[in-house]
Amino acid sequence: MRVILNQMVPKLGKEGQIVKVANGYARNYLFPRGLAVVASKGQLSALEKKLARMEAKIAASKASAEELKAKINGFEMKIVGKVAKDSTKLFGAVTAQDITDEINKAFSLNLEKKQIGLLEPIKKLGIYNIQVDLHRDVDAFVTVNVYDPDAPVVLEAVAEETDEEMEAEEESLEN
Repeated sequence: MRVILNQMVPKLGKEGQIVKVANGYARNYLFPRGLAVVASKGQLSALEKKLARMEAKIAASKASAEELKAKINGFEMKIVGKVAKDSTKLFGAVTAQDITDEINKAFSLNLEKKQIGLLEPIKKLGIYNIQVDLHRDVDAFVTVNVYDPDAPVVLEAVAEETDEEMEAEEESLEN
């Protein structure tokens, strides 16, 4: 039986796809849960119209994401973090929420923390390049400088450390 999926079904397909499934699977699982409808002529024409609306909506959101990328791409922010004497390890951590708050405050935006591409919280002083997901096809990058104003000497040591790490990384890539 051919069905049109109303939403993503694991190991079967995504919303709007036409798939062939067993009759019992469709009648006993997909239809009662509202996950699919029979792929009749009327449903297929409705699907075409729905896909056209979705494409227009995605194109409009991509255009606004491109404008936003032009604004925030390359933005450099400074976040203050406290460290112990002669150390680069922060007492706390800089999280995706902290970065989101700084970007929202600087540009009067309404970004969410899940749009920040930070896998783990930042726990050391330094300069970090962070990815911001604005749309599924549009990403921006911001620079986060985590520093302690009371420990300027430590910041210089961090800069030297990152330079050495980058050189070692380049050598390993060459080999």
